[in-house]
Amino acid sequence: MNTLIKPGLFLAFILMMVSASANASGGIALGATRVIYPADAKQTSLAITNSNKQERYLINAWIENANGQKEKTFAVTPPLFVSEPASENTLRIIYAGPALPADRESLFYMNVKAIPSVSKKHQDGNNVLQLAILSRIKLFVRPANLAMPPEEALSQLRFERVGNHLKVSNASPYYVTLVNLKLGGQTLDNLM
Repeated sequence: MNTLIKPGLFLAFILMMVSASANASGGIALGATRVIYPADAKQTSLAITNSNKQERYLINAWIENANGQKEKTFAVTPPLFVSEPASENTLRIIYAGPALPADRESLFYMNVKAIPSVSKKHQDGNNVLQLAILSRIKLFVRPANLAMPPEEALSQLRFERVGNHLKVSNASPYYVTLVNLKLGGQTLDNLM
């Protein structure tokens, strides 16, 4: 039993130290939980905030399609930059590809990787664990004249029970994210 307690205590201590330092130091935050890019706009933007008052981060940003492949039809500027302590930067997103469907939204993913800097002062003679954080949010390219406003998208959802599963059909031109679904009084798992 003694051999189980020591590794368990050590792991708990490490997790406590990592979470305490992360909470104390702040970090990189995106200015939105999703990006809506109006199809008729030349560009859109996304704010990146470094709330850490001491650390710099190397930021790498890119866009992927729904299959997880890097999308060459988008340009993100700057794609690589250093975010200084207690600062805010803006990423510009520009679509330069062929026309996308005009009758529905198109889905892409905005990726922002934050790599913390390592100061030589803290590194000398010490082992350092650096964690890069990848934030991935949805990017919707939204055509200007869709058949309905976004508020009506929920009324276009159809729910059908198929065996032990719930099938959801979306006839609207918008992507809809569902959270806290209940079936027969039982909360369903969030599949996001």
